[in-house]
Amino acid sequence: MKEELDLIRAKCLNCEKCELSKSRTNVVFSDGVPNHKIMLIGEAPGYWEDQKGIPFVGKAGQLLDKIFASVGFTRNDIYICNTIKCRPPENRNPLPEEKEACFNYLKAQIDILKPKIILVCGNVALNTMLPEERGITRARGKWFDGPYGSKMMPIFHPSYLLRNDARTKGSPKWLMWQDIQEIRREYDKLS
Repeated sequence: MKEELDLIRAKCLNCEKCELSKSRTNVVFSDGVPNHKIMLIGEAPGYWEDQKGIPFVGKAGQLLDKIFASVGFTRNDIYICNTIKCRPPENRNPLPEEKEACFNYLKAQIDILKPKIILVCGNVALNTMLPEERGITRARGKWFDGPYGSKMMPIFHPSYLLRNDARTKGSPKWLMWQDIQEIRREYDKLS
């Protein structure tokens, strides 16, 4: 598995399929430990991810780590990647041609790992993995059928949670707490 991912990573590091390759500092391929249990697919690298070449390392990543830790997960439990591997300028949403250029890398990661649980983090990832679903607020917290018999759950992106800090019942942070507990319950059922 690791060797196959390393081959895809090597191709990705030299990719020039879209304009983002000209402005990137680093390709942001993945983090965490490759495994068959759980994968998180984020949207696109931000400034700090582009600087370090690792997904979710800025403030949103720190919050994501805290969310994982609240149910006993670490980055060693979850394979983390993004729908696109290079940072869009000004952190704008990826353009359709950018998503298309990177899709085969994401598909290869899924094909190699065949994860049992896929967390779809944010609207860009939602629209990539479940294009018929519109809006993370309505789709989050629900299980969908994914590739290779996996279960996919859309979740709020941690940057959205940083912008919506209320912790009252029904708030985005409260909903995320419900979702991460459900994800942990499903994870614990895996052998």
